[in-house]
Amino acid sequence: MSTWTKPIVCLAITFLAATVTAGGAKPFSFPRATPESQGVSSSAVLGVVEALDQIDALNSFMLVRHGHVIAEGWWGPYSAPLNHELYSLSKSFTSTAVGLAVAEGKLSVDDEVLKFFPEDAPAEPSANLKAMRVRDLLTMSAGHQDETSSAVDKISAKSFLAHPVPHKPGTHFKYNTPATFMLSAIVQKQTGQTVLEYLRPRLFEPLGITQPVWNTNWQGISLGGYGLSVRTEDIARFGQLYLQQGKWQGKQLIQPSWVDLATSRQVSNGSNPRSDWDQGYGFQFWRCRNGGYRADGAFGQYCIVLPEQDAVIAITSGVKDMQAILNLVWDKLLPVLGPKRLKANALAQSKLAEKLAGLSLRPVNGAETSPLAAKIVGRKFVFSANAQKLESLTLTPNASGKGVTVAVQSGGASRQFSSGTRAWQHGSGSFGTYSNAPAAASSAWATEDTLVVRQCFTETPFRVTHTLRFDGNQVFYDAETNVGFGGVKQPQLVGHAE
Repeated sequence: MSTWTKPIVCLAITFLAATVTAGGAKPFSFPRATPESQGVSSSAVLGVVEALDQIDALNSFMLVRHGHVIAEGWWGPYSAPLNHELYSLSKSFTSTAVGLAVAEGKLSVDDEVLKFFPEDAPAEPSANLKAMRVRDLLTMSAGHQDETSSAVDKISAKSFLAHPVPHKPGTHFKYNTPATFMLSAIVQKQTGQTVLEYLRPRLFEPLGITQPVWNTNWQGISLGGYGLSVRTEDIARFGQLYLQQGKWQGKQLIQPSWVDLATSRQVSNGSNPRSDWDQGYGFQFWRCRNGGYRADGAFGQYCIVLPEQDAVIAITSGVKDMQAILNLVWDKLLPVLGPKRLKANALAQSKLAEKLAGLSLRPVNGAETSPLAAKIVGRKFVFSANAQKLESLTLTPNASGKGVTVAVQSGGASRQFSSGTRAWQHGSGSFGTYSNAPAAASSAWATEDTLVVRQCFTETPFRVTHTLRFDGNQVFYDAETNVGFGGVKQPQLVGHAE
């Protein structure tokens, strides 16, 4: 019941159905192949998937080798057809838009940033602000010591240009989401289109990315540094395009020179040999250990490109430790990407397919019912005014007789969602930011007086666990998300039965 929520669904080794575009052509989908046919052991891939499964926070995994998908899986309630929020992985798409605009002569990486926004410039710009160029935005070396707000209702060119620039641009690496917003704003200034609109015919449609969504700020400018949602295979296609030096089905979509610039080390960002965040930074791409590069986003959204191995790995997840996922890729997957085709192994392939088809996030574990259930079913519990805007909740049995339906009055709106007992039941969200977005829920009694309900917002990495402890005419309500940018626990609320 709080401020986290959104969509995705099921599981499986799913082949995307070919839908027909407006032009009558079928959108691109990778050819599928066995791991052995592309030089990888199915048993080895199974070991990787099993290790990922143990984390219980993965949403999807796709491995592309030599242009073929050799393994793909979605952890239920997530599924292939649904978009997933990319967070900062969006930045690499914004960089691509800049590269395309440069190729079309709309701007140059050496252009001064102030030239695009004279109406938003401070009355007396500092020397460092005057010296800031597009290249500095691309390399996260704009000269800031800290970031200004990147919130949808606050971020703008004016707020960015008003922020102090204590360092000479190009000399100080500072990861800076508003800097990427400025790249988006520049593209929109020069083309008259949002980054989403600009990329649609130049990138999304050629790649078969048919349902991209990109949130905007209060002025209608694509957020650039975050806000893009696409499917797992779309992430893999984007990586494959870069792996192929910008060429796609015989057409050069991105200039190879831009691919080289964007994915090579443009600035230093640390010296820790064990950290994939200290290997250098390009134009909105991270350099990786082991000769690779990647686009990535908060809570474990990855597009990993391995040129030496001719491989792309797409992962969506809700993890707290992003380095741990990369360590697993380097330790378990990288060594098994062999140079030669292997002998077919039907048994190993069958075991891998079975594992991929049965992936699921763990539902709530516990009892189906409790002796207390009959006393609280149908009773309305009311809460005093609170920051979570939760006004009341009522529990009723599901129509199936298994699981519970939670009816909520929150922020002046009435909504409800159903949960499966020790299983995920699909529906829509009912709290906070993702109130009407696709979701799934699971519930069980942890003890005789405590019901646990978990919601998974299936186009995001977020899961919210609602713990309801009943004591007479009171309910003690706690909410906690799996991941978050700040605290993940909400203050406990106490409700009283009417």
